Amino acid sequence: MSEDIETKEKKLFDAPSLAEQERMIEAVLFASSEPITLRELEARLPRGSDVGEAMAFLRHRYQGRGVQVMKVGDAYAFRTAPDLGFLMHRETVETRKLSRAAIETLAIIAYHQPVTRAEIEEIRGVAVSRGTVDQLLEMEWIRFGRRKMTPGRPVTFVVTQEFLDHFGLESARDLPGLKELRSAGLLENRPPAGLLPTVGDGEDEPETTEGQSELFED
Repeated sequence: MSEDIETKEKKLFDAPSLAEQERMIEAVLFASSEPITLRELEARLPRGSDVGEAMAFLRHRYQGRGVQVMKVGDAYAFRTAPDLGFLMHRETVETRKLSRAAIETLAIIAYHQPVTRAEIEEIRGVAVSRGTVDQLLEMEWIRFGRRKMTPGRPVTFVVTQEFLDHFGLESARDLPGLKELRSAGLLENRPPAGLLPTVGDGEDEPETTEGQSELFED
């Protein structure tokens, strides 16, 4: 009688079958948000389990599947099969909102180009930070124009082809008005006086270019 009890108690501490060990490891890996090492698995599985062998069988069973057991350093985790990684990619359009300073600076350049930094500051009434200009240059919405033939030969700024393409414009003469800028998400508040050209009650005044060529370098 005592031998039967001893045998039953011994079986309670026997390691589960290899198939059951695989199931246990599979469950742990599936529930874990981080890769798990064999040592961590050994601490979780019943005493006497052969974690290394069970892991080898589990990895073999997942070969060729959409999800595989990958070794990450000295740990293991479920990962998408490398050849199916493209299915996880999703293209999104990121909307980058410009700061108020960037919006005003961009509008001044667009409607008064070619324009120098000093002229931008005169229209805005405040200094233009280098970061604001750098942001617009990085977006490729403005570029450096010709230097003005005035003392110091300051560089000018003009809008780019990318800027025109973004708004669907053929040329700078077709620049959008306030309504279009707001609908594009680039203008939320009313710009300061002098930011955009004033439109009269009648027809728009023709653009004056006469006498400007001698002010700039070729």
